[in-house]
Order: sequence, then structure tokens, then C-alpha cells
Amino acid sequence: MAASSLTRAIAERLEGKVALITGGASGIGECTAKLFANHGAKVAIADIQDERAHSVVDAIGQARSTFIHCDVTNEDHVRNAVDATVSKYNKLDIMFNNAGVCIVPTPRIVETKKSDFERVLNVNTTGVFLGMKHAARVMIPARTGAIISSSSMAAELAGCGPHAYTCSKCGVVGLTKNVAVELGQFGIRVNCISPYGAATPMATEFMGVGAEEVEQFFYSKANLKGTVLKVDDIANAALFLASDDAKYVSGQNLVVDGGFSITNAAFQMFENAET
Repeated sequence: MAASSLTRAIAERLEGKVALITGGASGIGECTAKLFANHGAKVAIADIQDERAHSVVDAIGQARSTFIHCDVTNEDHVRNAVDATVSKYNKLDIMFNNAGVCIVPTPRIVETKKSDFERVLNVNTTGVFLGMKHAARVMIPARTGAIISSSSMAAELAGCGPHAYTCSKCGVVGLTKNVAVELGQFGIRVNCISPYGAATPMATEFMGVGAEEVEQFFYSKANLKGTVLKVDDIANAALFLASDDAKYVSGQNLVVDGGFSITNAAFQMFENAET
């Protein structure tokens, strides 16, 4: 293949596709929205951060993107986001359930308020359920589609996140597998992504430090050295799952953690090993 043809093929991985991204105004969602648009998709950004979302639309261009105000805990909002996307672009090929929160006034279960626990599950798990439900509603008649959701390394390894957050992300993995089984008969693929820590706005707010400090912290604990996980890496994982490159990948939790969740920090037999 000639270089120009190869470049065009790479740039058109989502050519003609329509994607709806919740939590698309910042962090992983913003990066993914821009990446999807760069690969030819038209993107609807669903978020409660109106001003930030409009900035993302301006950056992408109004010809290829739109904003829909959406609180993912409100079913009417999610239904409207899906319907508005289909109304504007005539279809929905990709649903990326990315919106999430992490409320942690205390890590201790005996001090955790029921209201805080429920708030996290409402956004991170129920919000994903609603996104899956209404995406499926329009994808089933089309007999095609890709549904992607954001989980977390916390769903793979205990002790890496607060109780509510961990529970919510485990729920995303379970939903992904169950819904993949149901929707496979309609040609719809359902997957999720579980990343290691990256310097997203949510992470910096949660940790109370700047992006550089967040990256330094996660790098110090990481298994894979010589590189740092960026939001671009997570967006690229979503691009793979959304594209035809993953046309036979469904029901999977794509762990993007540099091997962190398969290690046991109590054993360091390979630390500082020389070749």
C-alpha cells in the first residue's frame, strides 16, 4: 500500500460513524471525542459541563460535533441524548459511556455515608446501564453498533479505590459481559476499558494536587517503567474497540494498566533485575 493510501486508511478508521460520548467535556471523554472526530466520526458530546462542552465542540468544529446537556443519572436526559444524536446524524454507531465521579470524604466503610455511596453508583453504574439501554434501543433495529464503557483498574485489583468507586466499576464490568451476551445476536459489540491512573481532572481533584504530581505518583507505583499513562492512551483503546479493527471483540474488559493488576507488590523477586 502506498504511503498516501496508508495514511488515508488510518485517518478513516471511523469514517462515516456516529458516536455519542457521555462525560465528553473533559478528561478521557474530551480526548476521545477529538480523536474520534480526527478519525472521521461525527461526535455528540453529552455532559453537565455546558461551557467546557461548547469549548470542545468549538475545537472539533460544529460540522463534526454537537453538544447535548445530559445528566446520566436522569433517564429522560439519556433518552434525549440518544434521540437527539440520531435526529441530527440519522444513526448511532458508537456509544461511549464515560461519565463518572469519585466522591471520597473518607475511605473508611464505617464512616461512608449512604448518600455518597449511592451518588457514585448512580453516576458510574446506573448511568452506564441507562446508556447501554438507550443505545441498544436504536442499535437493535440497525443490527449493528459498538457500546464501550469506562471501568477502572479498581475493578481488577482490590484496595486501589474507595469502596463506592470500586463497587461501581465492578458493576460496569458485570454489565458489559451480560449485555454483550444479549446483544451479540443483533451484531452489537459491548466492551469496557479499565485503565490505570492517569492525570484526568477527576484524578487531580480527588488527589488534591496538580497533573504532574498525579503522574509522578502513579509512575512511582507502576509496574511498567519508561512510559507514563496518558489520557490519549485510553482514548486510543476506545478507538480500537469502536473501530472495525475490533469487529470480533465483544464482552471484554480491556485493561490498560501496564501489567499493574497482575503483579503482587508483596513479592519483589524481579525488582532491579539485570539482563
